[in-house]
Amino acid sequence: MRSAAIQRKTGETDIAVSIALDGTGVAKVASGVGFLDHMLTLLARHALFDITVACTGDLYVDQHHSVEDIGIALGQAFKQALGDKKGITRYAHSYLPMDETLSRVAVDVSGRPFLIFKTDLPREKIGEFDTELVREWFQAFAINAGITLHVETLYGENAHHIAESCYKGLARALRAAVSIDPREEGRVPSTKGTL
Repeated sequence: MRSAAIQRKTGETDIAVSIALDGTGVAKVASGVGFLDHMLTLLARHALFDITVACTGDLYVDQHHSVEDIGIALGQAFKQALGDKKGITRYAHSYLPMDETLSRVAVDVSGRPFLIFKTDLPREKIGEFDTELVREWFQAFAINAGITLHVETLYGENAHHIAESCYKGLARALRAAVSIDPREEGRVPSTKGTL
């Protein structure tokens, strides 16, 4: 089973995460940030990854450090779980509708980290969650996972729906991208021979 666990401790956060890419969508998430817990639970379920997250962070400052550091740690665990990437599909995309919202997510498990994030959230807060942290999480995850990630909301009005469509779209794209392609016969999907 392709899986990994990461522990990350700084002066701002103490985090333990694990991921199993060939899981069933089970999430055990306790980040201290309720909205992020909701998004990561959706990510696990729709990617069919088993994910655990335990975070103690400096929430008396704000949610930024916890959200970003969880993105870093989960990205590192994802990259480690993939190993040499032999046999994976590599490229995938998803169009994810969420009521009035439609988001498009495209991913290349390339080893070349990059994020394009064209999503506007119409409110500064979703409950107690700062909506600018949605992009921060995606940036931290993409860079540390070593993936090229394009996220664009084509239209939408409700900030919760927009954020949720981005996380679910990422889940569906990652699920497809890391799936094993039997035609690859254990090869790395690149003319270079490495990703």
